[in-house]
This record gives sequence, C-alpha cells and structure tokens, in this order.
Amino acid sequence: MEPRWPEGWSISQVGYGDPDVALLVEQVQAFYVERYGGPDETPLDPLMFQPPHGSFFLGRLGGTPVATGAWRRTTSAVVPGLPAGAPLAEVKRMFVVPTAQRRGLARLVLAHLERTAADSGVRALVLETGAAQPEAIALYTSSGYEPVPGFGHYRDSPLSRCYGKVLGGAPA
Repeated sequence: MEPRWPEGWSISQVGYGDPDVALLVEQVQAFYVERYGGPDETPLDPLMFQPPHGSFFLGRLGGTPVATGAWRRTTSAVVPGLPAGAPLAEVKRMFVVPTAQRRGLARLVLAHLERTAADSGVRALVLETGAAQPEAIALYTSSGYEPVPGFGHYRDSPLSRCYGKVLGGAPA
C-alpha cells in the first residue's frame, strides 16, 4: 500500500533524457560531490531505464519537478531467501530536492518504484547507498530493506552500503 499522496503530488514515467530529469540528476550529482568529494560514477545507459529493462520516474509537486527515482533490472546482486535467477531490479537515482524534503516524498517514490517493479515481474529490489547518507539508510531500513552482499560499481568501497527487499511482503 502506497502512503497517502500530498495535494499537488504527481509521479509519471519519463525517459532518462527528459530535460527535467537532467536538471535533477545534475542536482543529485552536486549532492554526491558535497558528501563524497566526487560524483556518482556508476556507468548508466539510458536504455537501462526503458521497459522492459527498467523505468524512470519524475515526481512533481504543484507541477514543479522535485523528485526522481528509477529501477533497472540486474543480475549482479544476491538477495538472501530468493532462488538463484529470480528477477531482480536495482533502485537508481532516488532524489528529492532539498526544498521538498521532509514531506514523505522519498517514501512515495520508493513505494511507487516497488509497485511498478513488482508489476513488471521483479521479485526483489536492491540498492546501493553510501555511509555518508544516513537519511537514505534510515528511509530504506524503515521501509523493510535489509543488508545484502555488496554489488555493482561500488561493491568494494568501504563507504558503500547495499540493501535488498523481497517484494510482496516476504522478508529479504
């Protein structure tokens, strides 16, 4: 069940090349530079976010772009409790602009990603965040995400924190 939407909130599927997405991705990269001293260098191909490989979403509040979130299918992660080869997807580019934070919008985006991924046959979501993002870690763990083995571009980074959640309510 998705949390209640605030007045003026909307979320829609868009392409990774959407101009509003580009502006918000630029902001999240500046955030990473501030927190980690450099941008996220994970290789991304815009086609990863096109169905059936994934989806990219843009959240608006009162028509203003304020949030992004995406998922892309992956085979590079393991979620305990799922059989080998179960369809997995990775959460990417979760971001809410600072002026719209602390309103529950990140939780709305995450719930939307979970629902749309499950609707596409994904059995679990995984994600990678960093130790310098305690607010993200708190969001994910309070939403049922549990630690999983490292994966992806930052799998060997001491700052990387990886989480997973089996969709449909089963524990990871």
